[in-house]
Amino acid sequence: MAKIWNRLAYERELWLQGFSHVAGVDEAGCGPLAGPVVAAAVVFPKNWLEAGLPSKLRGLNDSKQLTEEEREKFFQRLVSFPEVRFAIASVDVETIDRINIRQAAWHGMNLALDQLQPRPEHVLVDGLRIKWLPYRQTALTKGDARSYSIAAASVLAKVTRDRAMRELDQQFPGYGFAGHKGYATSQHLAAIEKLGPCAIHRKSFSPMKPKEPELFESADSRK
Repeated sequence: MAKIWNRLAYERELWLQGFSHVAGVDEAGCGPLAGPVVAAAVVFPKNWLEAGLPSKLRGLNDSKQLTEEEREKFFQRLVSFPEVRFAIASVDVETIDRINIRQAAWHGMNLALDQLQPRPEHVLVDGLRIKWLPYRQTALTKGDARSYSIAAASVLAKVTRDRAMRELDQQFPGYGFAGHKGYATSQHLAAIEKLGPCAIHRKSFSPMKPKEPELFESADSRK
């Protein structure tokens, strides 16, 4: 029980300060070479201050620490739990290439938070503080393993993105998106080498990003 309560420690502290709507927010898909970045925001009910996390959600953790089967299980439980409010937002490849992946991830988090009604009074953010986010916030390093609401957001974001990549695999066959989800596996890199990049590849990422030209031509090239 101590560990379970500890992972609600940040939410509990904010609830005790009088905040009723505390959101955890996280993203999935910053590292891949292809596909969108997806963000999710989750608000647990304040009455869990006394009741604690329901038994059906025990074992909830950072999505990277869960198997695909476990992530799917918790996804279904979270979205069907009547007291849990959540929102999910996706940022497309074109936006990622235009504003860079970190800004795109933060933009996705903001979009997800803005969908919540009522709006969150305080946000628990996984990782770095987002200076321009128009919400009171607490940034937690490795927050998806320290806060249940951030962990819940990480699961919703990860499962949503994985499902999207499986659908995109049908639209862009040959790259193996259903398996590697766009990450830079040897299979994926070999497919890019063979087929070239497709519409959902991030053109600002290597190896799609054009190489910088040499600043100075060699003496031999001028002959």
